[in-house]
Amino acid sequence: MSEPLNTDGETSIPKVWAIDVHAHYGTYWRTHNEPLTNDFHSASADEVARRARAARIAWTVVSPLSGLLPRGDADAALGNTEAARIVPDCPGLLQWVVIDPTREATYSQAEEILKEPHCVGIKIHPEEHVYLFRDHGRRIFEFASKHRAVILTHSGEANSLPADIVEAANEFPDVRVILAHIGCSDSSDRTLQVRAILQSTRGNVYADTSSAMSMTPGLIEWAVGEVGADRVLFGTDAPLYATSMQRARINLADLDDNAKRRILRDNALSLLDIPETHATTAENR
Repeated sequence: MSEPLNTDGETSIPKVWAIDVHAHYGTYWRTHNEPLTNDFHSASADEVARRARAARIAWTVVSPLSGLLPRGDADAALGNTEAARIVPDCPGLLQWVVIDPTREATYSQAEEILKEPHCVGIKIHPEEHVYLFRDHGRRIFEFASKHRAVILTHSGEANSLPADIVEAANEFPDVRVILAHIGCSDSSDRTLQVRAILQSTRGNVYADTSSAMSMTPGLIEWAVGEVGADRVLFGTDAPLYATSMQRARINLADLDDNAKRRILRDNALSLLDIPETHATTAENR
């Protein structure tokens, strides 16, 4: 994809068509929330795609909120079926297929959906599906290895500790895994995802910038300084957070343009094997 140049010959980062590796669509639901608060965090697939285009994001990889929420009672299989129907018809969106290891049907379902060109890998969420990663992680990684699939996993809380996830990644060097939410933890420790990457012995562990933690001053810059820009991918966690805000965080980060370009786009192109037709379509939209 062609990119505009500044007068000094450098690519203008705000003009780069980014790839958002971590987003959702649908209805957000927390029983303790006021209805309006849930509404603020909800958006249709079309609206998620519209906000992404406005922020110059070419492709947004989504999982359906209906497959994750409400906590402990979501029907991941139904959500996958819905996403497999909606995503291919929504320009700008690609799909993560959700595996909930407590629901056996999601494995066979994922086996079929992973064959589709709009599906780029597997999403797991031990917190929302209420299981310990360490109890199910090996089977999930075995499945991903068999199908040569990338895994995006929620990380940082009790059921999804990055230290547990990196153990599985070290055992399965052919499986590439993205730890969601740099800085996320159930304490004040913002280092869990970065430390896990440093503990990786196979070079197959990455992390994304999604969620409100990325707004912490210096956090993304520190992470890049520790693990390198090649290990960090752009994510928004839309529609839970403002897509434009997340994009601006990387555009204006205290990083050089090469690092920003890798985070915003190049790492995702390499990691997710997005077909060239997908990678270049945005400039024609």
